Amino acid sequence: MVSMDGSKDDYLEFMKGAVAAFAPGRIEFLGNHLDYNGGIVLGTAINAGIYGLALPMEGTDFRLFSESFEGAEISGSMQKLEKQTGKQSWANYCLGVLRVLQDRGLAPHHGFSLTLSTDLPMSAGLSSSAAVELATAQCLLQLANKKVSKKELVNICRQAENEWVGLPCGILDQGTSAFGENNQVVRIDCAQKEYSTLPLPANTSLWIFDTGIKHDLVDSHYGTRNKECMDALTILQNSDASIKNLAECPIALLEKTEMANNLTKRARHVVEEQNRVNLFVNGLKNGTSPGELGKFLTESHYSSSHNFENSVPELDFLVDQLSKEEKVWGARLTGGGFGGAVLAWTMDSFSKEEALSIADDYEKEWRQRPSFHSFLPSKGAGSYDPLLRTEQ
Repeated sequence: MVSMDGSKDDYLEFMKGAVAAFAPGRIEFLGNHLDYNGGIVLGTAINAGIYGLALPMEGTDFRLFSESFEGAEISGSMQKLEKQTGKQSWANYCLGVLRVLQDRGLAPHHGFSLTLSTDLPMSAGLSSSAAVELATAQCLLQLANKKVSKKELVNICRQAENEWVGLPCGILDQGTSAFGENNQVVRIDCAQKEYSTLPLPANTSLWIFDTGIKHDLVDSHYGTRNKECMDALTILQNSDASIKNLAECPIALLEKTEMANNLTKRARHVVEEQNRVNLFVNGLKNGTSPGELGKFLTESHYSSSHNFENSVPELDFLVDQLSKEEKVWGARLTGGGFGGAVLAWTMDSFSKEEALSIADDYEKEWRQRPSFHSFLPSKGAGSYDPLLRTEQ
C-alpha cells in the first residue's frame, strides 16, 4: 500500500491499471415474482449502490474485499474457484461472475484485487446482490479489455446467480440496475428479454421503509415459490399447450383449472399481477393520475400477502399505515419478500417528519424501529476512471 506521506507519483504508480465501476441498487416498483414467470416487470435504479475498484496483480491469484461483511477478505486462485460458505458466502456473487466470464472467454488472465464499498442499505429488498454482480463484472471486463452490451452484462450476472449462488431468479434485478435512467421506470419483458424505460409522473418520490427482518432468499421460501409456479404452469399447459409462461395464462383458464389450493393462489397472484403491470404501463402512457396508478401498487401488496404468501405481518402493518397517508399514492413490499422492506410511492412533499411518524407507529406495535430512506430513480450501472472519477 502507499504510505500517507507518499508522493502523488507513488499513488499514481500504485493505481496503475486500476479500473472502477458503479452499479445501483434497484427498487422493484411493480411486478412481484413475475420475472422468472416470463412476465413484464417494472423497476427503478436508485441513487445508491455498489462501488468497485479493481487493480491488476501478477500471477493468477485474486483478492476480494468488502467493507460490509464480517468475512471481509477472501483470496484464492483464478484457476481453482471454490464456492464459499458461512461468513464468506457474500463472495459467491463475485466468484460466480468470474466463472461465467471465464467460460465465455471474457475474464482477465492475470490476477486481480477487487474492493467493494457501498452506500446501499443491506437486506432491504434493494438487490445489493445484483449490484455486486454488475460492479464485479464491469471491473473484470475492464481488466480483460473486453466490452459487452448491457443485455449481455445482465445475462452474465443472472447466470452467475442462478448457477453459482443457486438462486433461481429472473432478470428483474440485474436488468433494472443495468438499464436504469434518471426519473424513469425500467420496463422489462422477461420472456423476450427486452428493455425500455418510461418517465414517471413529476413531483413524486420513492421511500423505502426497512423492517430490519433479514431474508436470505437462497435459504428461504423463494425456491419453493418458484417450484410452485412451475408446477402450476405444467398443469395449465395440460389444458393449453400454447402457454409458454405462467404470466401469460388467461384468467378464465385459471378459473376452470383444478389444482392444489396453494398452486391456484400462486398462479392467481402471477396472472393478476401481470394485469396490474399492464394497466400501470398504459396509465403512464395515457397520463393517468398518480393517485389512480398508485392503487395498483397497494393491490399488488395484498395479493403478495394473501395469494403469494411472501409477506410478513410487519410488512402488512407498514402498508396499512402508509395507505392511510394522504400523500402516499401506493405502497407494497418490494423484492423477494419474507421480510425486508416496503416501497412507498409518494408526493414529493411527503416529508421526513411524516416518515418518522410512520416509524413511531411501527415501533409502538413491534417494539423495533424501522429505518427509512428516500431515493431518486437514477441512471444504471457504468464504468468509471478511478483517477478522474468520470464515467467512461
